[in-house]
Amino acid sequence: MKSWAAPTIPHLPGQGGRLQLFDTSTRTKVDSAPALDASMYVCGITPYDATHIGHANTYVAFDLINRVWRDSGHTVRYVQNVTDIDDPLLVRASETGQDWRAIADRETELFREDMSALRVIPPDHYVGAVESIPSVVTYVERLLESGEVYRVDDDLYFRVRSEPSFGSVAGLDDDRMRVIFAERGGDPDRPVKQDPLDCLVWQAARPGEPFWESTLGPGRPGWHIECAAIAVDYLGVPIDVQGGGSDLAFPHHEMGAAEALRVTGQEAFARLFVHSGMVSWQGHKMSKSRGNLVFVAALRSDGVDPMALRLALLAHHYRSDWAWTPQGLEGARTRVDAWRAAASRSAASPAEPLLEAVRAALADDLATPAAIDAIDAWVHRDGTDSGAPNLMARMVDALLGVQLH
Repeated sequence: MKSWAAPTIPHLPGQGGRLQLFDTSTRTKVDSAPALDASMYVCGITPYDATHIGHANTYVAFDLINRVWRDSGHTVRYVQNVTDIDDPLLVRASETGQDWRAIADRETELFREDMSALRVIPPDHYVGAVESIPSVVTYVERLLESGEVYRVDDDLYFRVRSEPSFGSVAGLDDDRMRVIFAERGGDPDRPVKQDPLDCLVWQAARPGEPFWESTLGPGRPGWHIECAAIAVDYLGVPIDVQGGGSDLAFPHHEMGAAEALRVTGQEAFARLFVHSGMVSWQGHKMSKSRGNLVFVAALRSDGVDPMALRLALLAHHYRSDWAWTPQGLEGARTRVDAWRAAASRSAASPAEPLLEAVRAALADDLATPAAIDAIDAWVHRDGTDSGAPNLMARMVDALLGVQLH
């Protein structure tokens, strides 16, 4: 599957510091990439509707990791998936009378346009779940042979307890896992399952639904095994960062990691599990199921500068839960105008100390509010350094992804 065009990233003098990120599984800040080659897998969209602000918040956050890694000298290998076959997509197709493939293609293309407008660096590999089906079949066959997958009727389930580390990603007890599993697409109450938390890896064909012929029988893959297969195929394990919104920590990341470990025999799927916070609107978490959405494409159509939109997201720490407001967007518009005016000056206060401060803030778990405060303070200082405005603009572009010129 094609990705989108990469933005040009300006060169900066020197090199940034090592990026420390908060790891959900250990609840501590950890050096994010000890080797020169850094790898990241971020779970992508299910394309049954347009990109909303919650999506944008997640992908801008992980774009920062990509940028800070590059600035500190790492080579980055980045993979993102598209869940282009899943129940919500089929429900939308049934509701609208449209072909599910046409919906997926249309909304995926809109997502590409939104990411390009927000100057998000594209993944090296942008992989659809449908593309992963041959690998899923291979890996499920392997787990069947080892006894870690079993049949319930014609469906195939993964024994989550076959992986000793299961439960370590989100750190939840069994009762809480069962509740969340049911809320997020799982089936803990299905009879005959050996464990309520065992998860579907191959769903047998259902009447009126798409399916693929395979040695497992006609059907389609479960959600978690798709990402596990793509990560194993394109990055290998362990990867440095497994990322996504905080609502993916369980069950998606927990179960995908367990499946990948049993497939590969490795001891760790990811060195860090990194999660972005949720964005609310009208008093509730922004979600397609609730319908309380603010769409990126709609804002762009209304003339909102994508750089102001990106800056509105960066005003919040990536791990925080926060509420979208028109006032927040207006504040970002005012800020980006002030930054552009400062970048157009003939001279300003030296920008090298600012670059050092912004790099330090971002290296500390992507502390964007501190970085923005440092830039705001610099904007209000006068100076005689003729090269400073250009350095400031290049820094804001390279590190924050906000283009001023």
